[in-house]
Formats: sequence, structure tokens, C-alpha cells
Amino acid sequence: MSNTPELYRRFALADIGSEPKPVLLEAKDGERTALARRFGLVSLDSLVAHVELAAVNNSIEARGTLSARITQSCVATALPLSVTLEEAFRIRFEAPETHVVEEDFELSADDCDVMEHDGQAIDLGEAVAQTLGLAIDPFVRAPDADAVLKAAGIKSEQDVGPFSKLKGLLGKD
Repeated sequence: MSNTPELYRRFALADIGSEPKPVLLEAKDGERTALARRFGLVSLDSLVAHVELAAVNNSIEARGTLSARITQSCVATALPLSVTLEEAFRIRFEAPETHVVEEDFELSADDCDVMEHDGQAIDLGEAVAQTLGLAIDPFVRAPDADAVLKAAGIKSEQDVGPFSKLKGLLGKD
């Protein structure tokens, strides 16, 4: 079994300067199939990232937008749902010896994700794949899930919860 990530796109550090370098990253069929399997999706129909790479203070910064069309299963009904994702991201790649994680820290909306590079190159493909993984709603639910469940005879939490018997008393004098 190979340790190569599903979406492997390396960029040599020496080729990335301080001026932003535009990069278009688009996943191929086999890559999308492998990523769909990795993230438990029915399918990954498209994955495109528009990125600018630039060297900034001894690190490489990747800023961009990820666009994806996925099909995933509703958590309540298991029916397939088509979902479109648009996710802005900012990732800083640092050398392992410069990347120090403090024990207690807080992230703000302006902070960017940090990944390590190997001193030779960054793997932008894996960074995009991880961004995709974070953008996927793990509990996606179809808008009509309650109606589908009710039609199948499955009771809602309100119908079987600890206060369900009290519900029948509402409106009675």
C-alpha cells in the first residue's frame, strides 16, 4: 500500500518567491474517487482550488478558494444529497523545526492553518484535501428528512422522548 496522498501536488520551495504565484489545482477522476472513499462520500463530482503561493517570513503561504460538488448521504434517511462547497482558505507551510505548538492557545478568524513541509517542497494537494475534509458537513440532513422518516413509520425524538406523554396533555383543561 502506498503512502502517497490521494491528491498529490508538490511545489518546490525554491520555485516559490515572494510574489504570489497563481496555481490552479483540479482533481482528476481517480483522485476524486479516492478522496470520496477517504471522506465517506457517495461521490466527489468536482474539486477545484484557485490558489496563490508566496514565500512570507521563512514560510510559504497558500491563499485561495476551494470549490467542490459532492454527493453525500443524509444522516437520517441515507438518501443521496448533492452539496456544493465554496471554501476560502489560508494555509501557512513551515519547516518542522519552526512549527512550535503551544499548549494553550486560541485561534481567531484571522489565524491560518499551519502545515509542515519537508524542507524541499510543499504538498498543496494534501492541504486542499484536508481543507475539503473540514468543509464537509458530517451531519448533513435532507430538508424533507422528517417527512420521509414519518412516512416510513419512524417516530421523531419528540414522539418518544421523556416528555412525549405530556405533549398529549397540552390544550386539555
